[in-house]
Amino acid sequence: MEENPTLDSAAWGSSSGWLAPREARGGRALSSVLNELPSAATLRYRGPGMLPWGTPEEEEEEDGGRSRQAFAEATQTELQDPHPSRELPWPMQARRAHRQSYSREQLVHGSGSRMDQWARLLRRPKEKTKEGLRRLQPWAWTLKRIGGQFGAGAESYFSLLRFLLLLNVLASVLMACMTLLPTWLEGAPPGPPGLNTSSPCGFYNPHSEGLVSFDTQLFNLLSGEGYLEWSPLFYGFYPPRPHLAVTYLCWAFAVGLICLLFILHRSVSGLKQTLLAESGALTSYSHRVFSAWDFGLSGDVHVRLRQRIILYELQVELEETMLRRQAAVRTLGQQARVWSVRVLLNLLVAALLGAAFYGVYWATESTVELQETPLVQETPLLKLGVNYLPSIFIAGVNFVLPPVFTLIAPLEGYTRSRQIILILLRTLFLRLASLVVLLFSLWNQITCGGDAEAEDCKTCGYNYKELPCWETLVGQEMYKLLLFDLLTGLAVALLIQFPRKLLCGLCPGALGRLAGTQEFQVPDEVLGLIYAQTVVWVGSFFCPLLPLLNTVKFLLLFYLKKLTLFFTCSPAARTFRASTANFFFPLVLLLGLAISSVPLLYSIFLIPPSKLCGPFRGQSSIWAQIPESISSLPETAQNFLFFLGTQAFAVPLLLISSILMAYTVALANSYGRLISQLKRQRETEAQNKVFLARRAVALSSTHPAF
Repeated sequence: MEENPTLDSAAWGSSSGWLAPREARGGRALSSVLNELPSAATLRYRGPGMLPWGTPEEEEEEDGGRSRQAFAEATQTELQDPHPSRELPWPMQARRAHRQSYSREQLVHGSGSRMDQWARLLRRPKEKTKEGLRRLQPWAWTLKRIGGQFGAGAESYFSLLRFLLLLNVLASVLMACMTLLPTWLEGAPPGPPGLNTSSPCGFYNPHSEGLVSFDTQLFNLLSGEGYLEWSPLFYGFYPPRPHLAVTYLCWAFAVGLICLLFILHRSVSGLKQTLLAESGALTSYSHRVFSAWDFGLSGDVHVRLRQRIILYELQVELEETMLRRQAAVRTLGQQARVWSVRVLLNLLVAALLGAAFYGVYWATESTVELQETPLVQETPLLKLGVNYLPSIFIAGVNFVLPPVFTLIAPLEGYTRSRQIILILLRTLFLRLASLVVLLFSLWNQITCGGDAEAEDCKTCGYNYKELPCWETLVGQEMYKLLLFDLLTGLAVALLIQFPRKLLCGLCPGALGRLAGTQEFQVPDEVLGLIYAQTVVWVGSFFCPLLPLLNTVKFLLLFYLKKLTLFFTCSPAARTFRASTANFFFPLVLLLGLAISSVPLLYSIFLIPPSKLCGPFRGQSSIWAQIPESISSLPETAQNFLFFLGTQAFAVPLLLISSILMAYTVALANSYGRLISQLKRQRETEAQNKVFLARRAVALSSTHPAF
């Protein structure tokens, strides 16, 4: 684009002097031109009453008066902003002056509408409540220290562990209020049915007769049988009382709903951070360099931690940018080679997963047959091993295959964040699918393979000969999975990780570094948490004290992992985005909750409850207790509750939900279009800045005095 010197002189003024009067220059002042640039919009952030950048002190009265008047108007507009002073991007002195002037104006002119008065009165307690809840969060300083020393990945693991601990505490409190208290308030629960109890579904006596040896006591403790089988730990202990049955079922639904709401809230908050980080709305490097520092930090420890966090974030950005540039310059042959490697590696992963699932199914199906052999019956230790065979096989598969997935992921040529997601998905599929295979095997045993006309299931609707109380059997399997997972974690930490660290200290040199260098494997550890919580969700209905046991387990696990992290692990050589952890981990947890709800709902609605144990004995299904309890309510309440289940209520609800959903989608689309327009406007303004800068450079070269 050609430039006209005459036009430039007319526009920018004469080159005879920078401080020449406006009439003598014959054009606009440079400061007034610069104030029209888009960057001038940020000048107000200097605080009220400040002049624009670069305004000469000797500028003429007219131009200075206009600048001051325009800026005073912008300041007055900002002073009328209802946002609190702490949210204004001003210095502390300007914020304090704004708060004092705002308070004086409110006292002089009144406080507007009554709604504004209540909003101002409630704002302060609301802020104090939020601050108090933030201070009540346990291990806040520990999480900051972990994030500064080991990166956002390790911090996200401990943050998720704290979140799951909260869910288990809430579930335990609800269980105590809605299950244990009603059981004992209505009288002591009766004992198990004796051998003389006549029933078409056989008999059920979990207590062993005579003296019990120490080996048997230990076996009962680890397997949930014997004295634990008829205890508040399992479903079969609770008596068949109508009120208890209703509260028992409502407790299960209340726990699921609370967990769903908490996980959705955490996912949405993480989604906001992820969209902001991944959308490119903020320039990653400039945002972290100029805006990531917290000027309220005090103390060398806090400063160093913040420096490390920013360093890890910049490291992640640089790594992923480098990999994207390498992927962008690949030739067609290189692309074909990369995709071929990916296909072969995925086939290998599928083969490993298939073999693992078949092994879990075989272990579950063979447990019953192996328990009946004389050798197993005579050897307590072997009997315990056979009883734990599904748990041992699942734990072994989950211990061996995730490191294999970790070795495979870097060979596929993805970025670090994408590798983390792939490892998480594969490990998640392995763990949850192994649990699904175990549940399918149990369903096959309970329902005779789904054949209601089979000889063992025809009388009672379930296999009453082998499983007289099938709910307790499911609870025992989940109890063993939880207990074995805890024992496995302790064994790995005490027998593998700590000895490796000792070996590193005793063997200096390359061998010691190779044997002792350990990194905290975030994907595997996170999936271990989600797997353990899914086991609790599946088994909490059949083993009501399972959330309480899991609370104790997570407390022990937190301090064990913290000790392992600080004393045996080194900072990760490659980290990943905190936004990936903030959104993807709760999303995977939500998937675990959805998977756990399927067998629970199937058991409640379709499988007949046991006839000899549990609060729902004698019912055609567990859900049948709810209509029976509703029938005892007054007629008005019955009509209202039954109306909620009719089409007259469901169809309008569906229509209203569809309208609200369509409105939300349309609103989101409009916001998306607005964001796109703002992005295009931002690009245009950036181009204008570049153009004006080039013109200024050209003028300075043409008119040196300018």
